[in-house]
Amino acid sequence: MNSADNPIDVLIAGGGFAGLTLAIALRQALGPQFSITVADPMHGRSRADDERASAIVAAARRLFETLDVWQSVAAESQPILDMIITDSRLGDAVRPVFLTFAGELEPGEPFAHMIENRYLIAALETKARDVGVAFRAAAVRKVTQDGERVAAELNDGAVLNARLLVAADGARSSIRERAGIAVHGWNYGQSAIVTTVGHERDHGGRAEEHFLPAGPFAILPLKGHRSSIVWTETTREAERMVALPDDAFHAELEQRFKLHLGEITTVGARRVHPLGFFVARSFIAERIALIGDAAHLIHPIAGQGLNMGLKDVAALAEVIVDAARLGLDPGAATVLERYQRWRRFDTMTMGLATDGLNRLFSNHSAVLRLARDVGLGMVDRVPGLKRLFIREAAGLAGEVPKLLRGELL
Repeated sequence: MNSADNPIDVLIAGGGFAGLTLAIALRQALGPQFSITVADPMHGRSRADDERASAIVAAARRLFETLDVWQSVAAESQPILDMIITDSRLGDAVRPVFLTFAGELEPGEPFAHMIENRYLIAALETKARDVGVAFRAAAVRKVTQDGERVAAELNDGAVLNARLLVAADGARSSIRERAGIAVHGWNYGQSAIVTTVGHERDHGGRAEEHFLPAGPFAILPLKGHRSSIVWTETTREAERMVALPDDAFHAELEQRFKLHLGEITTVGARRVHPLGFFVARSFIAERIALIGDAAHLIHPIAGQGLNMGLKDVAALAEVIVDAARLGLDPGAATVLERYQRWRRFDTMTMGLATDGLNRLFSNHSAVLRLARDVGLGMVDRVPGLKRLFIREAAGLAGEVPKLLRGELL
């Protein structure tokens, strides 16, 4: 039990990408005198069976490089060297390419990498332990505030007092709920089928996004002759698909994947993830800050969900470090309000943009198809506009926190 007279500076609930990255950033910037604890019931458990993969955009990669994490996983990552966008119907024999993105943001710097989650999580856990972050293998089950600190009761019976509690506990955040923060948004009636596919030929680092009437079908390159698939269907159809026998599922997959990379095989488990757009009414409460999925959930159409969470981390770390170096309370309302001003508008903008893209492309309208294809073609032919899109996709547009620029706090 933590002494009420000696509270933790920052308690982070959740040991996923966002929570671990924040802990490392704060510890490296503020040193051992600034106490940080991560409370996560999954701590110490093996994640070797996690077959999911994530796109890490250039800004997020710069963050991980600055924290000395990327160097240990770079060999397991696959740079995205090119990306093509097509728009077609399922039965079309040919998929015309309307937009292409050369994969280099700057010479020698791809705008994104793909990496399997288990490698990056393991590297973050190792780095967090190395820099002296404390861990508790328990979840926060009750929160009370007294103005000067927040008391977090864990499900192992311990009570930790902190000047700031950071909710990094996912889309169904219990801390957000206990803080009385409402969530606004909607379900799409769509779900993403996620799996890993092996193929005969090398992908060459090329990502593909095929816009089909039911939703986008994304092929994202992994190390070796493998690709991660994010396949959007109506929820009912997605559930039907994953329940099919292996040969029937393979036939449906091959119809969408095609055979440009040779014969394909499903080498990972099939998982279904319901899709929606949800944003917390506030990213802060008294001595509480929300980051990552606890603050927002968007459609994966632009591959920005995880990277938006890392932008939360970089912004919150920067405002906490700035406050701490001035001798200010990291959980003070003025500090948290700066974080909210920085992130909530940007989050709403990105969320509504992905919502609009999903509605524009996930339909059977011939008129909308013509309009979007003309628009994609125009972007492809205007170099300045294409560069702007690439910088946005790389996470380097707008007011970018220091860590995402590759700068130390």
